[in-house]
Amino acid sequence: MLEQSYFAKADELIARYGRQPSAIIPVLEDIQEAYRYIPRELLTYVADALGIKESKAYSIATFYKNFSFEPKGKYVIKVCDGTACHVRHSAPILAAMQKELGLSAQKHTTDDMLFTVETVSCLGACGLAPTLTVNDEVHPKMTPEKAVALLQELRGEAQ
Repeated sequence: MLEQSYFAKADELIARYGRQPSAIIPVLEDIQEAYRYIPRELLTYVADALGIKESKAYSIATFYKNFSFEPKGKYVIKVCDGTACHVRHSAPILAAMQKELGLSAQKHTTDDMLFTVETVSCLGACGLAPTLTVNDEVHPKMTPEKAVALLQELRGEAQ
């Protein structure tokens, strides 16, 4: 059961964008930004408020890869696996981060909700490959060692 503040935030966003079906994407984007995921109960609530069938809202939210129904950590790390990054060895960077954090291809978020590690097809920084982002901040020319050092730095920052 979600806290009432989640529904109040949804009401605020619906008021901002208007109570019409076309507001679904910006409302969901702002919910995703606020909570780093879209709680399913909130998706149902927003769909109802905008006069959209829940199945339609769900199909919209699952169509766009940016939307997530899984809670994400404080630090969302996206490791690029596009062509430029891949040929410059982004896979060992991902593997080092997953090993350091106890994550896998099936488990993306640490139990303490501090880190989420995902792969993306492209970050648009091919000249800086291999690249990753931490909460949309670009970290260029990464190596497995630099990635582990970055994790340790972020851990220290979080304490």
